[in-house]
This record gives sequence, C-alpha cells and structure tokens, in this order.
Amino acid sequence: MGSSPNVASAASGGGGWRWHKGNSSSIGNRNGSGNQKNERCVLSSTLAYFVFSFVVLGSIGSLYGRYMLAANVRTGIAAQGCEADSEGSWAVGVYYGDSPFSLKPIEAVNIWKDKSAAWPVANPVITCASLSDAGFPSNFVADPFLYQQGDTLYMFYETKNTITKQGDIGVAQSTDKGATWQQLGIALDEDWHLSYPYVFEYNGNIYMMPEGSKKGDLRLYIATDFPLKWTLDKIIMQKPLIDSFIIPHEGRFFLFGSDHSEIGTKKNGQLAIWHSDSPLGPWKPHRKNPIYNTDKAMGARNGGRPFVYKGQLYRTGQDCGETYGRRIRVFKVKVLTENEFEETEVPFDFGGESMKGRNSWNGARTHHLDVQQLNTGEWIAVLDGDRVPSGDAVRRFLVGSASVFAVAALVVLFGMFVGFVKCLVPLSWCPHNMEKRSDTFLVYERPPKLTSKLRLICSRLNRMCSFLHSKIRPKTCTGSIVLILTVLIAVALSCTAVTYLYGGSGAEEPYPLNGHHSQFTMLTMTYDARLWNLKMYVKHYSRCSSVREIVVVWNKGAPPTPSDFDSAVPVRIRVEAKNSLNNRFRVDPSIKTRAVLELDDDIMMTCGDIERGFRVWRENPDRIVGFYPRLVNGSPRLKYRGERHARRHNGYNVILTGAAFMDGQVAFERYWSDEVAEGRALVDEFFNCEDVLMNYLYANSSSASSSSKSAVEYVRPTWAVDTSKFSGVAISRNTQAHYGVRSNCLMKFAEMYGSLVHRKLDFNRRKDGWDL
Repeated sequence: MGSSPNVASAASGGGGWRWHKGNSSSIGNRNGSGNQKNERCVLSSTLAYFVFSFVVLGSIGSLYGRYMLAANVRTGIAAQGCEADSEGSWAVGVYYGDSPFSLKPIEAVNIWKDKSAAWPVANPVITCASLSDAGFPSNFVADPFLYQQGDTLYMFYETKNTITKQGDIGVAQSTDKGATWQQLGIALDEDWHLSYPYVFEYNGNIYMMPEGSKKGDLRLYIATDFPLKWTLDKIIMQKPLIDSFIIPHEGRFFLFGSDHSEIGTKKNGQLAIWHSDSPLGPWKPHRKNPIYNTDKAMGARNGGRPFVYKGQLYRTGQDCGETYGRRIRVFKVKVLTENEFEETEVPFDFGGESMKGRNSWNGARTHHLDVQQLNTGEWIAVLDGDRVPSGDAVRRFLVGSASVFAVAALVVLFGMFVGFVKCLVPLSWCPHNMEKRSDTFLVYERPPKLTSKLRLICSRLNRMCSFLHSKIRPKTCTGSIVLILTVLIAVALSCTAVTYLYGGSGAEEPYPLNGHHSQFTMLTMTYDARLWNLKMYVKHYSRCSSVREIVVVWNKGAPPTPSDFDSAVPVRIRVEAKNSLNNRFRVDPSIKTRAVLELDDDIMMTCGDIERGFRVWRENPDRIVGFYPRLVNGSPRLKYRGERHARRHNGYNVILTGAAFMDGQVAFERYWSDEVAEGRALVDEFFNCEDVLMNYLYANSSSASSSSKSAVEYVRPTWAVDTSKFSGVAISRNTQAHYGVRSNCLMKFAEMYGSLVHRKLDFNRRKDGWDL
C-alpha cells in the first residue's frame, strides 16, 4: 500500500499536488522515474561543468597572482603588524631646509648610513614596519610632532594598533638630526582612540594634548617621566575637538580646533578658536566662532603645528577635497585677537608632489606638518604621507568581490550558450514539485498566488537558457566569437579579482633594511635607433620607488633632450665621443648614489623585481647582484652558454651586467684602472664582452680573494620582456655568433685576470626563495 500523486485539475483551483490512497499507476511510476533520472543527469553534468570552470579560472587566477603580483614587502616583519587598513598606510618622512619654505626630502641632503646600508637615507624614516619590528604591532603611523631637548629629537605620533584597532601615541628618538630613529615605545594608551599628539612646554613642564574626540572631551596630559610616562592633568574642554593645538600670541593663548558634533557642521570644513590667559584654561570662545564652516577642501581642519618665521605666524590646514588628507595648505595669520581673525593662503612646496603614484610613500596624500628650527639654525620638518587614498582597502574589497560575482555570472552565461546549463532553477527546488506534502504545505499553498508566481518566475528563467542556446550557436562564426569573448572577459575578471583581493595596495613598494630605505641610480646605454625603447623604458622605471635618477649613456646619433621623456625623476643624457661598450662603466662623479643599476633599455620587468634586487644588493654591496645568471665552464676550452645551461648544472658564476646592481664608484674605478687597459681594448676590438670583463674583475678583486667568497648574486625576476625583439634593433641578433665571441673573450680574460670557474654558486641558496 502507498500514496501516489495525481495532478489536480485547473478547476480545482489548487494548482498543487494532491495525495490519495490507492495503488500507484505503473505507467506513472515509470514516467516519474524517468524524469527524475533525466533531471539527475542534467544536474550532475551541470555540477561537473561548474566545478571544472571554477577550477580552471581559479588556477588561472592563482598563476596570475604567483607570477604577476608584487611580492609582499612585509615578509620578515613580526607576525603581527602592517595589515591592510581602511584608514590607509601612513608613514613619516623627514625634510630639511634653510627655511620652512625651502624644504627638501632627506634623500636630497645625501646623508649616508653604513650600518643600515643606506647610501643615501631615503624617506619614509618611520613606517608600520619600524614599530612592528620593534615589538609594537602597527598598521600605520601618522600625525608626527617633534620635541627638541638639546641635540636630541623626539617624535610623537599616532600609531594604529594592529591588535586593538585603535590609535595609540608612540614615540621615537633621534640623535643625528632625524636621519635615524629609535623606537622607544607607546607613550600613551587609553581605552579610546588617540591621535594628533600636540606636545609643548609651559612653566617648566611638558604637556601633551592628543585628540581623543571619541571620549567626548579635550584632555591635557603632563609628563611624569618624559617621554614614556604621562598622567592626566585636567580636562580643559567638554567638547569632542579634533586636531587641536595651543599657541601663545601677543600675551594670550589661543586654542584652535574643529568640533564636528555640532548641528550643521560640515565635516573637515569647520574651525573654531578659543582664548585664555593660560594654556590650562579657562577657555572662552572667539567672537567669530565658527571661524570656518565651509567646503572640506579649503584647509579649515588643522594639519599640524603652527610655526613662526621672521616674526610671522603661519597655520597649516588639511585639504580634504579629493580624499581625506589629500594635501597640506599653509596660511599666513594676519590678524589674531579675542575678537578678530584673518588669514590668507601662501604658496608652500616641499619638493613637489611625486609622479610615482602608489609607488611613492606619499604619492596619494599628505595631511600633517610640523616644522621647527634646530639649534644649528637649520629647519627640520616631519610630514606624514600615504600611498593610497582614504578607504582604499574597502574599495578594493568591493571591486574584487564584484569581479568574483561577475565571473560567476559569465560562467553561467557560457554554460547556457553551450548547453551545459539547461535551467537556472531546477524544478525540483520549487515547493510545488516536492513529492510528498504535509497538511501544513497544503494550507500554505491553498491561496495560489505565491506558488503560481514562483513557478512563473522559475519557468521564465529556465526558458532563458534554451533561448540563449538557440540564438548562440557555437559552430557559427558569430557564436564562436561570442564564446571566445566571454571566456576572455571571465579570465580578465578573475585576474582583476585576484589583484584587488590579494594584491595589497597595488603598490610596488621598496624593501627597508635595518629600518632604512635608500635610493639608486639607473644607467642605460643606447643610441638613436632605439629611441622608442628608451622612452618606454624611462616612463616605466622612473615610477619605481627607489629610483633617484636615470642616466642615459648616448653612444651614437643625435641625442634627445630630457624634456623628450615622460619621467617621474631627473633624466640626464651623457653624450659619449666614441661608440664603445666601455662607456657603460665610465666613472661618473655626478652620480650621487652608491648603488647603480645597469639595465639595458630593451629589458622590461616589474618595479617589484627591481626593488627586490636592490634589497639584495644592499645586503651584499661588494657583489654584482643581477637578474640573468650564466655558468662559465668547460675543459679544456671555456664556453659561454645561456641560463638553461646554468640551471641544468644547478649553479652560476657570472651575472650579466646589462641587468645588475653594483657599487658604481668601486666598479667603475676598477674597470678604468690602468691594469684593465688590455681588457678594455679587447672589448673595443670585439664590440662585446664588457659585462664578462666586469665579472672577471669582481671575481679576482681583493674583496673576493677568498675562494669561498662570492662575487655575484642572482635574483630571479617574476618576468622579463626583451622589447628589442619587436623592433629589430637588438645588438646581438645572432645568438650563436654572439656566444662564440664571448667564449673567445673568456679564454683571454682568464689569462689576463685569473679564473672564475671555481666561483660557482648554487641556485636556491636564499631563505626567501628569491634565487630559485
């Protein structure tokens, strides 16, 4: 005995399944069983299609992420710290000048620090990595304020705690005018967010007035054991003021701040002033409050400590028009009394906005300045900067997630085109198709409105599959084009999703070493027939974070001018009198960095790879560090062969200097010494082998005299493209003939300067895997 379903007639009005007792029809059973098997077959093939599609697209995305995305700069930092943060990735830089209006970044001052292999030291000087490596997990540092005690500088700043996700006040110390900073720790940590640590002295005491608007008031702290111990002195105002400071002016004290809690206040566009005869209060409001309640781009919100220059008071404000903290604006205060206030904007330049975009530590915004005069009379300034706009992490997540959903939609669409997806909503998922019904369902379905509409929607969606399949026929030309475009778009969106979800900020950042960043000079040798290569080369590499200058060694033809290039750094054209490959290593006193990257103008690789190579060179400045390894061996005659030969023998002893870092001064002086005159003559004779000669000189120099000491180091690039292959202007078109000439050079150089065969290094020696 059992129950079997019969469809009710339309007249019954039920529109659903009805159940009655009785023997089931054998024909009905067979048909029902056949339909169920058919549907199971369709569902299984559809499921297999979806699994296959997402495995393929996922694999493509993984390979893209592995080979195309920049490496993680934070590798090696403490387990916690430097996480992606919606507020940004703020860092702090140091500037110097003869006045507050002639500031230059620290790299322009050319301060060298051997201990941290920074030749020269470059901004930023304090980052999230600085604190995280010191044991204070941080996502960013911002709002820096300086305090001077004799020749010692202290910097107080906001640090976003990685664990608590709130702002604390950190402090660092410098005894070399801001070039090197020692992280002392957290000076102030409350249960609420803190920032903008305005530090000042009054009556022999040191006070700090941080922003704590989340608490709803403005608090003044006094140092009990400077700089790390502070205690609450008093609450000076029951208002949630933002970015406030106190200044003495003409016998009175004035407090500037923004109160965004008032009704009608324009966020980041409001400024109010209070006055008192003491920084401890009581404070009275200015007669013209609010001073500003205007557009957020006008600089109303304070942007650091005000300063006095030549007797004139200046206020700094934030331009938040394009994004929060986009830039700093400086205002000359013309009138400041209890009843009147007037200021006017003045030009302010601290080296200009970088054209490097996200590859520059302050490429997107800078919103805080503290400039002070040192005891020596020189001016020093600390500025914060960010390489991404406000809310970038959230935006990247939303774009990445939208790309994932778009990929899923394209997979479904492609399945409809080719017939793998025959329905969007299987009928068995609809309530009216359930085989056995309870009284509850019968009561629920008695009004037919809901189920009828649901079935109608399901039917229409499912008809769309057959409609698209009938319109897009894969075997036709139009159908093939549509399918190919669908696949290409899905692949592109998969790569976009990986980029936005797992690619970090999208910046190819520099790698700090011992707390410092540095810079290098790029040098390339070319001639008139390769000008198009050179323009592309300059535009690309000038945006790399650590590039300071590009030197073009012009060997032949009419030279271009620096203005011919789209460059984010200075370009210098060095015209040579003779077309010689030896010119590549000519001594150049105008180069201001110790590191020189010799890179041929027909080689294109990522800035991330360049930055990794620079980091490895800073660890090994007495070596040639490059991207193209070779193994020179053979008996009795040495042979020059390509990278495949080196990998088959799991080792290398030569690095091509057409893509390598070296110590410019040491390498060039060594190359142009009298002892190498015979080798240089051979280079001119063959018009080849200058890089092989440099390798021999390094391998047999006094610094590499020990047989166990390496003279070269390999860094594997993610990818590299030889652009000369697309133009027909490659210097060495016949590879075999080129290698034959180099084999001849090997024998002659070995006789002149000694062997380098015994200098073989294995691949995969580095723990970071950069030499695989």
